[in-house]
Amino acid sequence: MSTKTTTRPARSGLDSFFKISERGSTVAREVRGGFVTFFTMAYIVVLNPIILSGIQDGSGNFIGGTSDLTQSKLLVAVGTALIAGLMSILMGLVANFPIALAAGLGINGLIASMVVAHAASEKITFADLMGLVFIEGVIILVLVLTGFRAAVFRAIPKPLKVAISVGIGLFIAYIGIIDAGFARPTMNGSVPSELGIGGSLDGWPTVVFVAGVLLMAVLVIRKVKGAILIGIVAATVLAMILEAVFHIGARVYQDGKLVNPEAWALSVPHWPSSPTNTPDFGILGQFSLLGSFEKLGIVTAGMFVFTLLLADFFDTMGTIVAIGAEAGLLDEEGNPPKTQQILVVDSIAAAAGGAAGVSSNTSSVESASGVGEGARTGLAAIVTGVLFLLATFLAPVFAIIPSEAATPALVIVGFLMMQQVTGIDWRDMEVAIPAFLTIMLMPFTYNITVGMGAGFIAWVVIKIAKGHARTIHPLLWVIAASFVIFFAKAPIESMLLG
Repeated sequence: MSTKTTTRPARSGLDSFFKISERGSTVAREVRGGFVTFFTMAYIVVLNPIILSGIQDGSGNFIGGTSDLTQSKLLVAVGTALIAGLMSILMGLVANFPIALAAGLGINGLIASMVVAHAASEKITFADLMGLVFIEGVIILVLVLTGFRAAVFRAIPKPLKVAISVGIGLFIAYIGIIDAGFARPTMNGSVPSELGIGGSLDGWPTVVFVAGVLLMAVLVIRKVKGAILIGIVAATVLAMILEAVFHIGARVYQDGKLVNPEAWALSVPHWPSSPTNTPDFGILGQFSLLGSFEKLGIVTAGMFVFTLLLADFFDTMGTIVAIGAEAGLLDEEGNPPKTQQILVVDSIAAAAGGAAGVSSNTSSVESASGVGEGARTGLAAIVTGVLFLLATFLAPVFAIIPSEAATPALVIVGFLMMQQVTGIDWRDMEVAIPAFLTIMLMPFTYNITVGMGAGFIAWVVIKIAKGHARTIHPLLWVIAASFVIFFAKAPIESMLLG
C-alpha cells in the first residue's frame, strides 16, 4: 500500500500508453483498482435518484419530466451511470489519472433544495436549474482553457495542499461511518452525532460494516494483493447471507420518522429476479439554458451559479491533490501530472451532467479507494467507467452491494491518507493553524470547499498579521476574497435584492 512508485521498463503498448510500469504498477493492479473504485462509488447510481426524485418541480412533474415517480428514479439512475461512465473513461484516456467522475452529492442536494424553495412561487423546474449547472460547467472550462484554474492550483501553498489531502482523508472516513450507520445524527439534537442507534451498535448491517473494516485492515497490514476488493466482496457475500436468513429489508420512513433504523441504508443485498434492465436515456438533454434567469432573476440565479462555481472549482482541486498524494504522483510543489488535462475533463463533466439532466459530475473522492488498492494510471479510471456503462444494463446486479459493505473501504483509505499529516510542520503556527482549520472543517461541515476556504482565508489573515503580506501569492488574495463572498452569500443576496 506504499504510495511510492518504482519505475520499470514498459512491456507492452498498453503499458507504454498509460505509463503503468513507469508509475510502479501493473495491469492487474490497475484493473483491481478500477473495480474497487466502482464498487465504492456504485451507491451514487442509487443515491442520486433518491436525492433528485420524489420532488415535484414548478411544472408539477418529477425530474425527467414525468409524473411517474418510479420512472423518474429509473431515468436518473440510468443517466447517472451513463455520464459517470463516459466521463471516467475520458479522464483515463485524456489525463491518464486514476480518478473517476460521478454526480456530486453536494450539488445535487443544492439543486433539490432550490426546487423545494422556488417551485411553488417561481415555478422553477429541474430543467431550469440544470441549465445553470451547464452554464457553470462552461465557465469552469473557460477558466481552465485560459490557464486561470491551473494557475490557482499552483498558487496554493504546499502545506495547505498537504492539509487538504489529510482533511479529505478524514472526510471520506466520516462519510464511511455515517453512511454505514456506525455513527448517526442524534434524534434529540443534543449532540450532532452518536454511536449507532441511541449510543449503541445494533443491527446486522452494522455487523457487516465492522467486519468489513476489520477484514480490510488485517489484509492491508498483511499486504495482501486486492485487500480492499476482497473486503468489499466478502462483506457483500456476508450481507447477502444475513439478508437471506433474517429478512432485514431496507430502512423505512413513516410520517417523517425512521421506524426500522437497524435495516439496510440503501440497497438490500439480495439477488434480483432479473439481472438486467432495459435502459431509458430519456432524461438526456433536459435542461433550459436561461429558464432560471427568467424565473429567479439575475441576482438569485447568478449567486446560485457562483456557489456552484466555487464548490466545483475547489472541490476538484482538493480531490486531485488528495488522490495524487496518495498515489505518489505529485511533484515537489504538490501538483499532479497533466493538471491541465485533468481540469479540462472535470470541467466538461460538470457541463455534461447539467446537459444530461442528472446534476454536475465531478472528480470523485471515492477514487482514493482504488488508489489504495494500487491504481496509479488512467487505466483504472477506464475500468471504472466501463463498469458504470455496464450498470446502465446491469443495474439490478450492482445494486446488490449495500453501502455497509462498500463504505469500509472509505475508512481504510481515510487512514492511509491521514498518514500524510506528518508533512505539516505543526510547530510553525503560521502554517499549522490554517492547516488545522482546513483539516478540521471538512468533516465537521461535511464540505470540502468550506475547509479549503477557511484555510485560505486564515493563511492570508495570519500572513498579514505577521507582516508577511508580500509573501502572499497575488491569486491567493483573489481566492480569499471569493471565499469571503461564498461564506456570506446569503446576506449578500438579501442585500442585493433589497
